Amino acid sequence: MAEEVQFEIRKLYLKDASLESPQAPEVFISMDTSPEINIDLNIEQRTLSEDNYYEVVLKISAEAKHEEKVVFLCEVQQAGVFVIAGVPDDELDLALNIACPNVLLPFAREAISDLVTKAGFPQLLLSPINFEALFQQQNKKAAH
Repeated sequence: MAEEVQFEIRKLYLKDASLESPQAPEVFISMDTSPEINIDLNIEQRTLSEDNYYEVVLKISAEAKHEEKVVFLCEVQQAGVFVIAGVPDDELDLALNIACPNVLLPFAREAISDLVTKAGFPQLLLSPINFEALFQQQNKKAAH
């Protein structure tokens, strides 16, 4: 008999967060247009000492530039501890790279928006992210 599939969120936590605003306060006076925003995303996972326990960390970096100068740099590492069992090995990667980041994204979005707003800038809302498409792209790159 096959083992029952188990997907459990044990803990969600902000592992690291930082915000730099090197041009403040002058930027609030001189900036007359919206800055250019670049988003970088990375997913890391590791097996924990407990059986079927995994830590997944969604790392998001948002950099805003205006006239080639950094207006702000916001980096967030939203993490979670997940219990994943009864999943075939070939599907474990899907859970770790798609399902877990989908759980973490709303919390990372909120942390980034909160930090950017507290730094005096307009709210920054990250667009939804298709983790399945990202995972497929990475697998195609790895295959070549």
